[in-house]
Amino acid sequence: MHGNGNTNYLGGIMPNDFQAEVIAVYPNKVKFKVDNLENFQVAEQRLRIGSFVEVADNDNAKLLAAIENFSIVINEKNERDYVIEAKPLGTIKGDEFIRGGDELAIPPKSVKPAKMEDIQKVYETSIKPNKKFTIAKLARVDIEVPLDGDKFFNKHIAIVGATGSGKSHTVAKIIQIAIAEKDGNYEGLNNSHIVIFDIHSEYQSAFSKSNYIDVSNLVLPYWLFNSDELEELFLESGDFNNYNQASLLRNVITANKRIHNPGIKKVFFDSPLPFDIKEVQNCLVNLSNETRNSDDSLEIQFSSGAIKFSTEKDKIDKYFEDVFEFGTTQRASKDKVGISHGPYADGSIDKFIARLAEKLSQDRLQFLFGEKSKETTFEAALQTILGFKETSNSNVTILDVSAVPFEVMSITISLITRMLFEFGYYLKKECSTSANHTTPLLLVYEEAHKYAPKSTLARYRSSLNAIERLAKEGRKYGVTLLIASQRPSEISETIFSQCNNFIAMRLTNPDDQNYVKRLLPDSLGDLTDTLPTLKSGEAIMIGDAIVMPSIVVIDRCNPEPSSSDIPYLTIWKKEWMKVAFEKIANKWQNK
Repeated sequence: MHGNGNTNYLGGIMPNDFQAEVIAVYPNKVKFKVDNLENFQVAEQRLRIGSFVEVADNDNAKLLAAIENFSIVINEKNERDYVIEAKPLGTIKGDEFIRGGDELAIPPKSVKPAKMEDIQKVYETSIKPNKKFTIAKLARVDIEVPLDGDKFFNKHIAIVGATGSGKSHTVAKIIQIAIAEKDGNYEGLNNSHIVIFDIHSEYQSAFSKSNYIDVSNLVLPYWLFNSDELEELFLESGDFNNYNQASLLRNVITANKRIHNPGIKKVFFDSPLPFDIKEVQNCLVNLSNETRNSDDSLEIQFSSGAIKFSTEKDKIDKYFEDVFEFGTTQRASKDKVGISHGPYADGSIDKFIARLAEKLSQDRLQFLFGEKSKETTFEAALQTILGFKETSNSNVTILDVSAVPFEVMSITISLITRMLFEFGYYLKKECSTSANHTTPLLLVYEEAHKYAPKSTLARYRSSLNAIERLAKEGRKYGVTLLIASQRPSEISETIFSQCNNFIAMRLTNPDDQNYVKRLLPDSLGDLTDTLPTLKSGEAIMIGDAIVMPSIVVIDRCNPEPSSSDIPYLTIWKKEWMKVAFEKIANKWQNK
């Protein structure tokens, strides 16, 4: 059970003077002993964690294994032996690579560094040429590592890595390759549709022809908000009267939707139908001020005189028109009707009304409540987000949410996510088969831990619910997600557990390392211990789309996102520079 020789291995000449012997075979591990570590080389490099070895048996099967660790043992001759443990990845039989290590007959015949041709064969033959999607090479040798493009994008993707590990470059590289791929020699854009939630304004430089949207040109119809989003926006968390306020908000908005959509029979609070938020505000103010006949709640005492309404609905419809003056209260007497305050005049909705008024008056929320948002159509909002422009189309939409106020960040991301999910749902119903789906979408959530965390706080509820729903159901409707984060341990486990393809880059936080190890669909054993020592641009790639778990180097993207580190010392060594304080202050104050 040993091997030696002088065959070409991965570009290097293997010397004669070594003995390598398999000393143990486990279901998930192969252990072998080498007497001369200096001569047991791979690709003219010293042995490293992640290097490939080849274990052969008498049935012409060759087991490919990745080195996980080694130790030094002093033998009976008082000489050093090197004991190496490797994780079985798969067996090569002829030109076929079979994932897993149970094809190897016991006892193994020999162990030696894997040949270049065998490793190339594994990667080159594992995926059909028309499905290959390549963004990386093996970290130890110059061999391209293709992914199955359909399996990669059809399943959710997680890219994790500490700051400076190359995470943003990896995201950009994936998208750049995706939008460049073409099935044929046609002119123009391919049919890829990618939406990036850019929280740090990084990606515009990497996609100069993108459909770039920030708060200055973002238009979102507020009337598309669902119940959770509306309550998060207008109700104060922890308010004692929240339940009554939520019920009132639901009733008033539903009534206003019925007025503005008379041709639609089924109108609900969650129906994506236009309504007028100013009219809703009028109604709430009137309800808080109304006075009425003490014996007849439908006889309202306006300052101009009493009006008797037929139903509560008629009264609410009247209150939408304007803010009215009401009569004063009075006690009943023989010749006078008693006038009392309405049920909402006790101050129970005053904070609610003030919060609503404050939101509607904010200039920085005009992308939600401005006239453009009020007038835009459902179709126009979808076309804008998906890059279907009147003058030109775009494969990539960058939603720069860096300037979106924090208090509406969650509901903004929630609304867009939900719109795109439901777009995919209804689009699939129009397609006869999955193969005929015209517009599969990829949604990229950069720094997802900031708006989809493991948290029960109300301010994250909307975005968390929307992204979790997408993670659980989206791929059935042609909407998949790519989660990118430097703090994976802070992201909802519901979201992460739905990911089938992982690119794990350098992680230095122990909590993040343990979290990723626990969630990886394939156990990499000690190989995952390399997470804190990976170089910038290196990653462990694992999942349904790759033939076997591999340590890779991600190809550099071009152009790059604006996420490069600032060269502090280089800049500090230069002569003192002036700062445009006035310009900065103006931008700051007018954001």
